[in-house]
Amino acid sequence: MPKFAYLCNDISQRNSAARATKQHMKPKHIALCIAAAGAAALYAAAQNNIAEEVAWVIGDDPIYKSDIERTYQELQQDRQPIDGDPYCVIPEDIAIERLFLHQADIDTVEVAESMVQQQVDAQMNFLVSNLGSREKVEQYFRKPFAEIREYYATNMTNRYRVQQVKQSLTKNVKVTPSDVRRYFNTLPQDSIPFVPLQVEVQIVTINPPVPREEIENVKARLRDYTDRVNRGESDFSTLAILYSEAPEGVRGGELGFVGRGTLVPEFAAVAFNLNDPKKVSKIVETEFGFHIIQLIEKRGDRINCRHILLRPKVSDEDLNKAIARLDSVRTDIVDRNEFDFATAARYISQDKDTRYSNGVMMNQETGTTQFQMSQLPQEVARVVAELQPGEVSKPFVMKDTRSSREIVAIVKLTNRIDAHQANLGDDYQLLKGMYEESTKQAIIDKWLEKKIADTYVRIEDGWRGCDFRHKGWIKSK
Repeated sequence: MPKFAYLCNDISQRNSAARATKQHMKPKHIALCIAAAGAAALYAAAQNNIAEEVAWVIGDDPIYKSDIERTYQELQQDRQPIDGDPYCVIPEDIAIERLFLHQADIDTVEVAESMVQQQVDAQMNFLVSNLGSREKVEQYFRKPFAEIREYYATNMTNRYRVQQVKQSLTKNVKVTPSDVRRYFNTLPQDSIPFVPLQVEVQIVTINPPVPREEIENVKARLRDYTDRVNRGESDFSTLAILYSEAPEGVRGGELGFVGRGTLVPEFAAVAFNLNDPKKVSKIVETEFGFHIIQLIEKRGDRINCRHILLRPKVSDEDLNKAIARLDSVRTDIVDRNEFDFATAARYISQDKDTRYSNGVMMNQETGTTQFQMSQLPQEVARVVAELQPGEVSKPFVMKDTRSSREIVAIVKLTNRIDAHQANLGDDYQLLKGMYEESTKQAIIDKWLEKKIADTYVRIEDGWRGCDFRHKGWIKSK
């Protein structure tokens, strides 16, 4: 099953593409690894007809051997390690999930259908994108598209319900600095994590203006594409493949079914007002460039459409002017001491995310100001690698992470933390997170042991000889 064997390894690249095309998706991390894993499981289910032999019973809920085999094949296809005998680890994991779902029933835990719908849409779009069409998805899994969709919806709903039960159990956990200190002092030496090189960076950017002539040229091209489609001379999807600068261009510009909330407002306002699939929208301007849109299908509050994106290019002359301006700013900071980098960020920078925080870059993955080099934009990382703490770089050209426009930047390396074993001074947030996680896990484990003791459990012969992580599965007579 080569299509899905390597999908989790490629998630960072897909996330980058999603960030670069906010006209389709807001910058949320959609769990596409889950899509790959679920796809593997669904594929395995389609390929095997294993007899419905009962392995475990939890309450009145059986766990079939086919459930275990299917999950095992899913983990193998996704190359996920299994810590122990899979025929011990997997049924215990399934049993634990059933206990949480039972508690969710007791607590009347509900999941917003819109949230599940959005995630399922993303996963189904992902499958169609990778396999080529709905028909190929059905052929691959040997199931109707609606049945595949239902499989994902059920899995996601269960996952969210389990998460809510866990959050309810651990909602009162509060961590103090003294708790973290005691935790760190009791950690065995070989359990203290190794922290790779990290840096803290400030940035100032200038967005060179796009010439009016270039904008008019882009609009003229889009009007030409619109006329060719409306006259029946060209197919919209073919033009998208040939000319669109959006990642979806390779599949004819098709977005897949999305809700209004996943599109930037300017794009959504036009797309959701389209009614005739044979017509092309007016030209739409967003922060990413200029689009034309063609409706494919509407389903309630969701829409599937195609689009062609063209991005006006900044001229070399304007790039050079921006470089010269930032070079002058750097001279005023470094050589003349007329103002500091933070002041330049507040009054000169055009970076929306950092200009009001003195240019300090925030790591969206960790919520801190510290970055591993691989977490920085590629151009920034390359420049920072050559700086010493306190130094300001020369101006350089980079791609804006949101719009993919060329912009000009200077950066200051404010701090470099060399690779080291974690300590309280440099890594308090990391250690706090570890302590908080271990505290929550202890609460969950204690709850599970009681839940296991209070629940009818039967493990059939041939499935008992295991060193289970939790006690009490095998009841004494």
